[in-house]
Amino acid sequence: MKQITAVVRPGKLDAVKAALVAIDVVGMTINDVRGFGRQKGQV
Repeated sequence: MKQITAVVRPGKLDAVKAALVAIDVVGMTINDVRGFGRQKGQV
């Protein structure tokens, strides 16, 4: 068994889920996360 952790943009989530289902991945956990880096939230 392997665990894979990925950070995926919300707009790409449906495509990633479809691709995983296509290769018979049967389970996943999705968390909505927020954070900031060096820009301190300034974009």
